[in-house]
Amino acid sequence: MAQWTSAVGAAQLARLLNSQQDRPVGPGTRRPPAYRALADGIRLLVLEGRVPVAARLPAERELALALSVSRTTVAAAYEALRAEGFLESRRGAGSWTAVPAGNPLPARGLEPLPPEALGSVIDLGCAALPAPEPWLTRAVQGALEELPPYAHTHGDYPAGLPVLRSMIAERYTARGIPTMPEQIMVTTGAMGAMDAICHLFGGRGERIAVESPSYANILQLMREAGARLVPVAMADGLSGWDVDRWRQVLREAAPRIAYVVADFHNPTGALADDDQRRRLVDAARSAGTVLVADETMSELWLDDDVEMPRPVCGFDPAGSTVITVGSASKAFWAGMRIGWVRAAPDVIRSLVAARAYADLGTPVLEQLAVNWLFSTGGWAQAVELRRAQARENREALVTAVRRELPEWEFEVPKGGLTLWVRAGGLSGSRLAEAGERVGVRVPSGPRFGVDGAFEGYVRLPFTVGGAVAEEAAARLAAAARLVEAGLSGGSAEAPRTFVA
Repeated sequence: MAQWTSAVGAAQLARLLNSQQDRPVGPGTRRPPAYRALADGIRLLVLEGRVPVAARLPAERELALALSVSRTTVAAAYEALRAEGFLESRRGAGSWTAVPAGNPLPARGLEPLPPEALGSVIDLGCAALPAPEPWLTRAVQGALEELPPYAHTHGDYPAGLPVLRSMIAERYTARGIPTMPEQIMVTTGAMGAMDAICHLFGGRGERIAVESPSYANILQLMREAGARLVPVAMADGLSGWDVDRWRQVLREAAPRIAYVVADFHNPTGALADDDQRRRLVDAARSAGTVLVADETMSELWLDDDVEMPRPVCGFDPAGSTVITVGSASKAFWAGMRIGWVRAAPDVIRSLVAARAYADLGTPVLEQLAVNWLFSTGGWAQAVELRRAQARENREALVTAVRRELPEWEFEVPKGGLTLWVRAGGLSGSRLAEAGERVGVRVPSGPRFGVDGAFEGYVRLPFTVGGAVAEEAAARLAAAARLVEAGLSGGSAEAPRTFVA
């Protein structure tokens, strides 16, 4: 019986492998043999989760043709991977990816490190900050005072607590977007909102247009739903969207939905202006595409001279084109798993009906806590505290990276939580692997792209400051030296995992 649960085609694997940059070779250092370079490339794809564990690899002859190498080269690479524990084979069943005994399964998203590892690893993988106290404690205490009447009910509110739906609708109305409670559904975080939207509009085989790069966890969620991702390149630097390119993709690919982060885009930090928003909504309406606007970063402007554009849904007065996703996770705390969807009432009804077969509703206590923050002014004060913390961390991280890695290139965004960094010609995948060896966790650029794009990038969040930011930059510099020396891969020994 075969031990594989999915398959990777020869053309797909070739694209992923070809996206990897060659390892820099220092003076007097020989390039690795072709089979060794191929084995290293496949191993990196498995370690990063871009090729799943237990995925059947192409037959030797098929991969050799796709890569224009000899079958002997592929056979030797497969044999090296088997010896290292990254490949298993059985006659008649083929070969499938694996991880050596004792290694953790590679993650396909950007989940945070477990608490026990935080003492020895600096985590730059998760773009989230600690809770802004004392506001978390006060919000929970306020929620407990409001809880007793709800405790006498069944506790399931698939659309969300009416009091919170009304409050969120009022907040949109105050921003100049008239909104009724019937246009709001409360979800379990923004990921819960996107999961519901993808299942309603983006079923298996449906096309979804996405920014390139885009948020890694959402891309993976869409892949898991069976969607066909259509990447649309961002404009240069922090200038937002290339709307002409979007218009062409929407017209030619006719995707069912499109996903965008207009406010301090994750990972680049770009802020789309009013004109770009208006033109993109018009293009989506003309193409019959539902435009999903992720607003999770919208309140995290960090510079005083920022003038926030009108929300994307503000350019869709009929409410037939734009669905908006919001969340408390970035602006307040990731542990507060409260998100929401703003859409036309009929869309909300469909999302709520489908929810009966998913999670039934969002925890009542957390909804009451967010409602307390909104209704008392605590939210505004907590978000201001969050901005100050992110601003301080941004300055510390930018200063440290520029000092330790002056050849790395980036623009400093005016808001959000992330730096999108071109890593001086180095492979982001190899930097991520080398970072594990020196105690810094950093996500590589290809996690934010489609089919191996952005190999030369890494994402650095503003989640650490002060001496920790300086140490993180020093460890990144050490990882870069390992990659430059050609020591990030090629050994039969699996990369070490730092734990407490």
